[in-house]
Amino acid sequence: MKLFRFNGGRIGASTVDEAGRETSYDLTEALGVDPGAWPPVQMVQLIARFDERMKGIFAHPAVKPIDRDAVRLEVPVEWPNKLLAYPVNYVKHGEEMQSKNRADLNGFFLKANSSLSGPNDPIVLPDLPGREIHHECELGIVIGKGGRNISREAAWDHIFGYACLVDMVVRGNEERVMRKSYDTFCPFGPWITTADEVPDPAQLQAKLWINDELRQNANTRDLIVDIPGMIELASRVATLHPGDIIATGTPEGVGPVRKGDRLRIEIEHVGAMTLDIQ
Repeated sequence: MKLFRFNGGRIGASTVDEAGRETSYDLTEALGVDPGAWPPVQMVQLIARFDERMKGIFAHPAVKPIDRDAVRLEVPVEWPNKLLAYPVNYVKHGEEMQSKNRADLNGFFLKANSSLSGPNDPIVLPDLPGREIHHECELGIVIGKGGRNISREAAWDHIFGYACLVDMVVRGNEERVMRKSYDTFCPFGPWITTADEVPDPAQLQAKLWINDELRQNANTRDLIVDIPGMIELASRVATLHPGDIIATGTPEGVGPVRKGDRLRIEIEHVGAMTLDIQ
């Protein structure tokens, strides 16, 4: 299933039937969701009680088919409890940055939740003359079941799904969190692909293009700290909650972007987004 937000906080889902046909539905009224409620935690609440709230949902009379291509998709999780990210989680990226940091040595950092943006939002570059701003192609993990001190063996059971994630960064000497937390610096989406639809998350090819130039092309099998390892490590420090997002780190090939560029990210079995840079 693909779970998404659209048109001002409405919630939708796409399913595939036995013949391979995909149909999308508006679940908003059937779930009793108020799209305008504040804070915007409607998707987090759904993820936390997903099995219970989705039981029999597609038979509900308020569920209607929609054309997903005709609506405006928004960031699928707007208000997570935490947005965690792992730095230098591919050896070759460490080499290209000449960095002594590594995810297995330095752990994770936090990005501001307000940096999240959706598949139809532009990446807005701050006015920083002389500074380079780089793209970073990453897989995003969405936590479905919270917990503390989660073991590697149990980690997969805590994953709700996956999405494409771009970790934008201003290069420089300020704290990493500051350089990565500008508004629109974490495009995420275009939807959450539930874990059951991703055959092998440890073997996903992720690609990123700038203006049709392929810049990044790598596989999650090359992660230094793998997916269960990231959940195990993070949960030793901070309790994970449903809806939390983990950015898995970027491979080699990062580079500068400029106003007027177009960025495309694609992760097999997960999704793809094309974003304008302003």
